[in-house]
Amino acid sequence: MSNFDKVIKGGKVVTPQGVTKADVGIRGEKIAAIGESLDSTGAQVINATGHIVMPGVLDVHVHLELPFCGTVSSDDYNTGTRAGARGGVTTLIDFAIPYRREGGYDSLSEAADNWHKKAEGKALIDYTFHMCITNWDTHQKQIAGMVDRGFSTFKEFMIYESEGWQSDDRALYGTLEKMKDLGTMLLVHAESSRVLDELIARYHTAPLMKKYKAQLHAITRPNYIEAEAIQRAAKWCEVTGGSLYIVHMSTAEGTEIIKEAQSRNVPVLAETCAQYLVLDDSVFKRPDGHLFACCPQLKKKPDIERLWKGLADGEVSVVSTDTCSFTKKQKAMWKGDWTKIPMGMPGLETLLPSVYTFGVLKKRITLEQLVEKLCYNPARIMGLAPRKGQIQVGSDADIAIIHPTKKFKVDPKTMETNADWNPFEGMELAGFSRTTLSRGDVIVDDYKVVGKAGRGQWLPRKTAGLSR
Repeated sequence: MSNFDKVIKGGKVVTPQGVTKADVGIRGEKIAAIGESLDSTGAQVINATGHIVMPGVLDVHVHLELPFCGTVSSDDYNTGTRAGARGGVTTLIDFAIPYRREGGYDSLSEAADNWHKKAEGKALIDYTFHMCITNWDTHQKQIAGMVDRGFSTFKEFMIYESEGWQSDDRALYGTLEKMKDLGTMLLVHAESSRVLDELIARYHTAPLMKKYKAQLHAITRPNYIEAEAIQRAAKWCEVTGGSLYIVHMSTAEGTEIIKEAQSRNVPVLAETCAQYLVLDDSVFKRPDGHLFACCPQLKKKPDIERLWKGLADGEVSVVSTDTCSFTKKQKAMWKGDWTKIPMGMPGLETLLPSVYTFGVLKKRITLEQLVEKLCYNPARIMGLAPRKGQIQVGSDADIAIIHPTKKFKVDPKTMETNADWNPFEGMELAGFSRTTLSRGDVIVDDYKVVGKAGRGQWLPRKTAGLSR
């Protein structure tokens, strides 16, 4: 009998050392061996001939069943994790946001409990949460306790005052001090709120909304709104020494600021999202342009190229999605007023395919760099390595098997998400997962989800940040 429960045979395996033709032996939930011609006697054989065998993707920026913009995002932990699995995602990180109630806010612990309830019995893949700090005076006293509970990443928003989520410079500074003391990391949504609010107020008139429609979403968010905020957050990171991670960076200017800060050894990292690598703000001129409203918004073609260069050169460490799905009906809430569009797009199902197609196949990044940005770096930075993010002996058997050239047309009718539209709709994308394994279980087979809801596990963490 074989030493393995499953053997993936004949594929090109992407490991931290490079790409090699090898078999992967799986025992239980773990990778037990990597090598040529592994003995598969008595084991389930998964034929990967002609395919790429890569680590399961980590989408470290996801919002499932999120109350936001007057509604609730349409994908929950059932549909969201099914979508992720079909796209080769085997781990996601959501954001536990304390609800604002009369007289105050939930504690960080109550927020974690709320998000655990959302995932319980529904998640197909593994998951954890970033803890959002929305009331500094109260929540600062609770950070250490959440670290003890297994959370190592925290988030603050520089905007969203109306949602009750906004943190000011004092909160950012104080939280970064705590991150340094605790060996944890702060994630920041970087946009300059006061100038942004002023621009929105100036354009929020009936004649301008009638003339420009959804284009006002881009007009009122020029690049300097993000760049100034990134620069400010990076300064607080530098003077405190606390680890900082800029989420969903979308601009060329922001990328330059990150590059310059990193050149001085400031402990700051940045992610971008798939939509900022593929789409530009010309979509807002379309009749259905309001569907593409997300925050920050899609930028221009030079921003796209600078972000790709940042990925190739190393100053951009991660690609995620900021998945926050809304249906066409939910998006229609705007009724011509761009300030009322629920902001967000579906993305879990197309993260790997879009970055593979527009990155690897267009030779902007290598296959090894794709795995670095979607798998290895997210796991390392978020405190999940070496368990997640790499194909090596002892790691979880989280694996995506993709065909190097086979393409599918993106069609919402054939997808797992609850959203009835997709930002990449009509595009021909390669890189969908033919077979996805999560901790040794086959959860996608022949491009179809076969795993059972509720098998996903919560992942406690101890550390996160630049040096992890």
